[in-house]
Amino acid sequence: MKRRFLLLLLAGGLAAAAAAAAPAPATVVAAPGAVSAAPISWDSLSPVEQQLLGYQKDKWSGLPAARQHRLVNAADRYNKMTPDEREHFKARLDRWHKLSPEERTRLRQRYEAFQKLPPDQQQHIRDTYKKYQSLSPDQQKQLRDRWQNMTPEQRQQLLQRKQKAGTKPPPR
Repeated sequence: MKRRFLLLLLAGGLAAAAAAAAPAPATVVAAPGAVSAAPISWDSLSPVEQQLLGYQKDKWSGLPAARQHRLVNAADRYNKMTPDEREHFKARLDRWHKLSPEERTRLRQRYEAFQKLPPDQQQHIRDTYKKYQSLSPDQQKQLRDRWQNMTPEQRQQLLQRKQKAGTKPPPR
C-alpha cells in the first residue's frame, strides 16, 4: 500500500512539475478551487479536447463548472505528454481503477496529509522515494521484507535512530 501511495505521489509530483513547465493551455480556465468559474460549453472545446473528453460528452452540461475546468486542464496536460508519458499515465490510471474503494480512500487521505506537510518534509519524502527507486528490484524487495518482518517496536526504534541521526522519518 505504501508503495502504491509513493507511486501515486511521485506521479502527481511529476504531473504537477510538467504542468508548471508547460505553456498555458489555449482554453482559459480558472484556478483550482475558484468558485466563480463559468461553465464551459461542449462546443467551445477544441476538437482534441472533445476527443479526449468524449466519454463525458453526454453529461458535460450537467457537470459542475469546477469539474469541467479540471477536466479541460487534464486534457491539455495529456495532449502535451510524450507517447512514453501517456503510456505511463495510462498504466497508473489502470492501477488506480483496480484499487478497491477503501484503498482509494486511504490513498486520498494520505495524499491530503502529505499536502499539509511543510515543504521540507515533502521534499524529504520525495528524496527518500528517489533513493528507493534507484535500488535494484532485489534490494527493494529486501528492504520491504525487512520492514514487514519488524515488530512495531522495532520499526519505532529504527525511526527514532534515524531521527537522532538527523534524517527525518516520513509521517505515518
